[in-house]
Amino acid sequence: MSATDRHIKTIQKLFNDHRQHHDIHSLFSDCMEMAALSIANAVDLRSYDDREARYLDIAGRYDRRTIEMFPKVLAEVTLALEAEPCDILGEVFSGLEIHNKYRGQFFTPYPVCQLMAQVTGGDRASLEPLIAKKGFVTAVEPACGAGAMIIALSQAMREAGINYQQHLHVTAIDIDPRAVHMAFIQFSLLHIPACVVLGDSLAGTTRDRWFTPAHILGGWSRKLARRRESEPAAHFPVQSIPAESQPTCQGPPPALPPRRGEQLSLF
Repeated sequence: MSATDRHIKTIQKLFNDHRQHHDIHSLFSDCMEMAALSIANAVDLRSYDDREARYLDIAGRYDRRTIEMFPKVLAEVTLALEAEPCDILGEVFSGLEIHNKYRGQFFTPYPVCQLMAQVTGGDRASLEPLIAKKGFVTAVEPACGAGAMIIALSQAMREAGINYQQHLHVTAIDIDPRAVHMAFIQFSLLHIPACVVLGDSLAGTTRDRWFTPAHILGGWSRKLARRRESEPAAHFPVQSIPAESQPTCQGPPPALPPRRGEQLSLF
């Protein structure tokens, strides 16, 4: 058994140990949301008070033993991603059998994502001219799930000798809050500059946005704004996010692409 598999098994056991006293669907969702809130409020002052209140509200539902389990889960996720970057939370989610088959909610297997990422972003010869001209590439994932496709893309770029932390920005969208929290956690731990959007990419509606630490600390709002200003609108298939949604002190926010379907796109 690999180190990654051991961490996944440990995470699953942590949740399974509490099945007798808690609904596993709610427990997993609340754990993911609390972890996401903790990461976001460490760097993003936007909606800080509301998110802190939400964190305390969730914490108030559980006993001390259960609350102490949550940071253990995050620690195992961190160690697993350090051992081998992949879709750890997607694996845990499926292993706990809490995916919703009735809503058609199935995450793409990570090996499939790796293959697609190699085709899309694993070619250094095609990416380098674009990076040399524009400074970075932007990726759009309109149905991101737990973020497997983006994680695979970041690793494909890394294997191609391109530093994704400096030359990739991601806009990832999903309609499920739990998926958004899972993707945000994994992108944050892998230091992927990203805006994770809770919304419907088909209807073009948005309920919330989560900016990763890499996005905020890297000044990506300004970088994206400068790129939009330098390119004709017809060649930049995005729409601006309202100013009130941007992270504090970071300038104009990244764009939300009005794209349809479930394919990964690079620009």
